[in-house]
Amino acid sequence: MRRVVITGQPPVQILDVTGPLEVFANGDGYEVVLLCPRGEQWLATNRGVPLGNATPFAEYSGAIDTLIVVGGPGAESGAFDPELIAWLRAAAGRARRVASICTGAFVLAEAGLLDGREAVTHWRFCDQLAAQYPRVRVRRDPIYLRDGAVSTSAGITAGIDLSLALVEEDCGHRAALEIARFLVMFLVRPGGQAQFSHMLLHQAGASRPLRELQVWMLEHLGEGFSVEQLAERMGVSARHFARVCVRETGMNPGRFVDHMRVEAAQQQVDSSTMGLKEIADACGFGTAEAMRRAFVRVLGVTAAEYASRFRRAGSVAAD
Repeated sequence: MRRVVITGQPPVQILDVTGPLEVFANGDGYEVVLLCPRGEQWLATNRGVPLGNATPFAEYSGAIDTLIVVGGPGAESGAFDPELIAWLRAAAGRARRVASICTGAFVLAEAGLLDGREAVTHWRFCDQLAAQYPRVRVRRDPIYLRDGAVSTSAGITAGIDLSLALVEEDCGHRAALEIARFLVMFLVRPGGQAQFSHMLLHQAGASRPLRELQVWMLEHLGEGFSVEQLAERMGVSARHFARVCVRETGMNPGRFVDHMRVEAAQQQVDSSTMGLKEIADACGFGTAEAMRRAFVRVLGVTAAEYASRFRRAGSVAAD
């Protein structure tokens, strides 16, 4: 029986705890133990819902296979319980592996467990982690990463990605895939710390004409989308459209169109049983090969690799 011990500096982000807990609880051969501050029997969360049936960390002396330190407002405050930090240093020495979820990386860093290691945290806190702990080599893009026996994960739901990876390491691909399917999750999420939709992000900061153009593009994916055509749709010159596109999305028109088509194709892959050639046609790529190249440019994986990682049973994928 592998014992997974979860703790953190309260109040913790509730999903940082419950996400990994659900992954390991659905795996075979795991026992999950929740630890809390001295004198309490629950772990306070950011949503005011205490997580009960917890053991004070100072009273815990049992075996630890995987030690998971979660994030949340407590970890982000910079005010750490010195007893917790001391306990973590000692406990990490007897654990097979150590992991942090989201801003739990700050707690590991405070304990010196990330010194000289590569680490990631929530994209909003990467700069802060690097500034506060210069001995940590912060990387901003990965969903999660491992450096020796220590793993760190990006924002909140990335803790589920990391937990699935740890289950796969222990129990094999099939076991992890079954848990991912049950939770309706990707076993391996494509891309980097794209924890939010690129198009939603660009829509949030874009002007109304560009937002309206994006909606129109999604409704007319089969069209060519030349710079001239898109500029005419917005009622501006091609040169002006290119400037607006770069200013408001951070991408030139070609990359902007790539991202629109790839995100539309991702939705088709995730939710339909269409083959990749059909999806390529529906999303305006023209050919499966053109879609393959666009996926590589945008996500770093081919469309077939993306489809193979999580797709409904019975669907067909051909590169």
